[in-house]
Amino acid sequence: MKVVIFDMDGTLLDSKKDITISINYIRDLHYNLPPLSEEYVVEAINMEVRNLPKMFYGTDEYHEKDRNVFEIHYAMQCIQNPYLYDGVKETLEELVASGVKVSVATNAPTPFASRMLKHLEVDELFDVIIGADKVSASKPDPQMLHEILNHYGFDNKKDTAWMVGDNSKDMLSAKKAGINSMFATWGFTPESEHEIVVVEPKEILDIVL
Repeated sequence: MKVVIFDMDGTLLDSKKDITISINYIRDLHYNLPPLSEEYVVEAINMEVRNLPKMFYGTDEYHEKDRNVFEIHYAMQCIQNPYLYDGVKETLEELVASGVKVSVATNAPTPFASRMLKHLEVDELFDVIIGADKVSASKPDPQMLHEILNHYGFDNKKDTAWMVGDNSKDMLSAKKAGINSMFATWGFTPESEHEIVVVEPKEILDIVL
């Protein structure tokens, strides 16, 4: 058995426009702060260690009112502008047609992830879509990956698995879960020193198949 676990934002799809709009909505509504750029938001989200409420709203922790309004706003906003990167859908279809198991492990909440992937008409290709709300610790913790591998009854003596992602948290989660990893540079992070770097989605096929 072969398993490929994908990160979502910056790997399968580009979501930066919508998430930035929702963050800036809270900044303006609750804090009267000027808008942040998409580049700043992506850089902040991709950092291994960060205090996002501090970076986004100038607060030491997430306030309930910010979280609640963000979730309501983003639930509608998240399907306004996302798009799959070129070659992603074809690569997923080819993997599935070849009998490879594909799933998603994202630090985004599962309902948003499912909604976006459904909107982009690829949700049915995945066996498992798991977000940060389903585990007690998100990536770089390997919990999500273990959940997915357990779902398949994965046996590392005879099965092979890869994590495909666009930042160090994805690579670390794979390392901790004891599986292979590929760093995707077509999304939010254009370069990497990682051992296996894929520049376009179809290169995944050469490695896995």
